[in-house]
Amino acid sequence: MYLKALVFFLLTWIATAAYHPPKKQAKSAKGFGSSVVFPVSGNVYPKGYYYVTISIGQPPKPYFLDIDTGSDLTWLQCDAPCKKCTPSPHSLYKPNKNLITCLDPLCASLHGPGDHNCPAPQEQCDYQIDYADHGSSLGVLVKDSFPLKFTNGSTVAPQLAFGCGYNQEVLDTAHLPYTDGVLGLGSGKSSILTQLSSMGLTRNVVGHCLSGQGGGFLFFGDDFLPNSGIVWKPILSQLKYYSLGPADLQFGGRATNIKGLPIVFDSGSTFTYFTSQAYEALVSLIKGDLNRKLKDAVEDKSLPVCWKGTKPFKSIRDAVSYFKPLVLSFTNAKNVQFHLQPESYLIVTEHGNVCLGILNGGEVGLGNFNVIGDISLQDKLVIYDNERQQVGWAPANCNRLPNMNRDYGEGFRLPYAADDGLLKEICPANFGFWSNR
Repeated sequence: MYLKALVFFLLTWIATAAYHPPKKQAKSAKGFGSSVVFPVSGNVYPKGYYYVTISIGQPPKPYFLDIDTGSDLTWLQCDAPCKKCTPSPHSLYKPNKNLITCLDPLCASLHGPGDHNCPAPQEQCDYQIDYADHGSSLGVLVKDSFPLKFTNGSTVAPQLAFGCGYNQEVLDTAHLPYTDGVLGLGSGKSSILTQLSSMGLTRNVVGHCLSGQGGGFLFFGDDFLPNSGIVWKPILSQLKYYSLGPADLQFGGRATNIKGLPIVFDSGSTFTYFTSQAYEALVSLIKGDLNRKLKDAVEDKSLPVCWKGTKPFKSIRDAVSYFKPLVLSFTNAKNVQFHLQPESYLIVTEHGNVCLGILNGGEVGLGNFNVIGDISLQDKLVIYDNERQQVGWAPANCNRLPNMNRDYGEGFRLPYAADDGLLKEICPANFGFWSNR
């Protein structure tokens, strides 16, 4: 089946889904609803993705969802029946007469101009999503209950729209993404975050803190953002994803000829990707700086470029002294830089070698975009503020969750953490960034 890419014209309007708030719903000091915080599981290597556990349905059932700021629509693998589903940790989601029809404004928002064909008012709304790694999901739109516990002590179960996917394509079938689906956290109208914001439950702000040791936390809303220390960069408004504009690359504190790289932040991408020309130039700089201090580990196929030392590296700490830090200096903003210490672009494999976690985006069809993925977002608090149209970041300890009991009272309880033991496979690419082909 040839799947048609959904690009640039995605998600222009959504109807607010109905929900029933509790009789005594508390209000935050900001006058909006409140915030929700989730523990995160997973890592860059060897799993290849970070995910949260979210309960959906009546009665609610838990699902593992891949965190993806590079796409909008959340979807679950669906027993519809499923024509092609990948192995998942939980049973397939079963819709319960909760289909969204093709006349719903949300359905029209998921199709490009002229592509929305509604032959009958009660016809189901189909969707299809193509990702930049050539994976895809095909299914129908549904809505169901999402029970959430907020930091202000209130509990609500809004009816939110999402995809019920019954045909999934995965490029690398040897390393399937063992989650139940994708949590789309882009800025489009079908995003779960946008729906919650339109109901007045949270601010249209999402953030994550991904630990380099695995795990971390994800949050909706802005109740506990730091008052200072965050570097902010405006989002380019003409694009739907979190595009921050051009940046020049510095290597070891010095300027390079790698300039004007269009930067996109995407937590759905495991690794960072540069355009072909920038990638080749960076590899040349790194290899020239190493000056034979490390030997090429061509036998290690974990990633395209790997090195080995005189003895196997036990951890990333053993390898970073051989490498220099990188800096992305944004050219359309004053003194705005994104720092990448060696830990933010290297991994140590199970073979004891160190590999470059920046890959060639030209080989996977990313065109002119440079995608900042999970490896470079680790150990940073990253905030996507859709209300002010900006993205912010700051160094952070992501190994501990915010002390919500201290800040919001004893009534707050975090959702339970997911069972990492159920996820044992590597998913080396797993993009969330929209394909443009």
